[in-house]
Amino acid sequence: MTTTAITNIASLVTNDPSLRVDSPLGLIRDAAVVIEGDRVVWTGESSKAPATDNAVDAGGRAAIPGFVDSHSHLLFAGDRTEEFNARMSGRPYSAGGIRTTVAATRAATDDELSANVARYLAEALRQGTTTFETKSGYGLTVEDEARALRIAAQHTEEVTYLGAHIVSPDYADDPAGYVDLVTGAMLDACAPYARWVDVFCEKGAFDGDQARAILTAGRAKGLHPRVHANQLGHGPGVQLAVELDAASADHCTHLTDADVDALAQGNTVATLLPGAEFSTRAKWPDARRILDAGATVALSTDCNPGSSFTSSMPFCIALAVRDMGMTPDEALWSATAGGAAALRRTDIGRITPGARADLVLLDAPSHVHLAYRPGVPLVHAVWQHGERVV
Repeated sequence: MTTTAITNIASLVTNDPSLRVDSPLGLIRDAAVVIEGDRVVWTGESSKAPATDNAVDAGGRAAIPGFVDSHSHLLFAGDRTEEFNARMSGRPYSAGGIRTTVAATRAATDDELSANVARYLAEALRQGTTTFETKSGYGLTVEDEARALRIAAQHTEEVTYLGAHIVSPDYADDPAGYVDLVTGAMLDACAPYARWVDVFCEKGAFDGDQARAILTAGRAKGLHPRVHANQLGHGPGVQLAVELDAASADHCTHLTDADVDALAQGNTVATLLPGAEFSTRAKWPDARRILDAGATVALSTDCNPGSSFTSSMPFCIALAVRDMGMTPDEALWSATAGGAAALRRTDIGRITPGARADLVLLDAPSHVHLAYRPGVPLVHAVWQHGERVV
């Protein structure tokens, strides 16, 4: 296989635990990376780089792992601009929210849904995202949920069954019947396309008992749990996630001390989604509190048409540093290695020998510029699976 050395890197973020001296990032100054095929095979000081078939001069730029966006909702159609405009303008808006997107998604063709996913993925890739998870949840019928996941699986290996996003409008008067559908015929149709099962455990969506039934049924079909937890208020979501060894409890905005302790003592990652708070003017998650307790934190975009219509991980990093108490180092780690942990992956989110060769060159000498220069397009080049794609 062809080997390529990327040399003259001012600052290389490896996320290598053995190199963590002053930072969780395992920084190497004046560094080089050698890629063979789709893998990283060597990292170290640029002057010590081995001979390779090809060489790329980074020009004194910083290099970071590709971002790992572990929470998104890209299988949708339609637009909710009017809803956002009303919310930001302080006007009441009574259209259907998620139900509006459900109607548009059901009406869309397979080709239209696939093209939408591809467009948002290309947008994210240009901003340095090389791995993403995405969910169903805007179909809410057996047929529409299964086709959403089938389409998603054509674009990513990290596919999540979220039939339990809200109670389907078709079952407005029979939520128990909808839970039976989600844990029965819908699960049977969706499980072959998914790796994960998720539930929106929140007042107005699914309570703790319903969420437990849905996650347990999914687990029996070989899907691993994730949970939308404690976004809108205090509730059982985080505790349930830890109890069921969910890979991630997502949102984590409203936490009790017991919730924080559970996250610190368990294996469940707290995935924070600052785009949602930004877009709804809601309370910010207290990342500092969670980190100081010893829990693992991931950052993700929550890209969706209603409450966080951004695909930009750099934007989420800037928000986390500015408004959630994270340091620039912590935010970058959470957007890369943290996202990998939320997907229970060890081959991404780091630049170390054996890892998948997903990395980003920034038009800056340091990763700190991601928070220091918010809104500036700093991504200079992106490698994904060892191939330069941007």
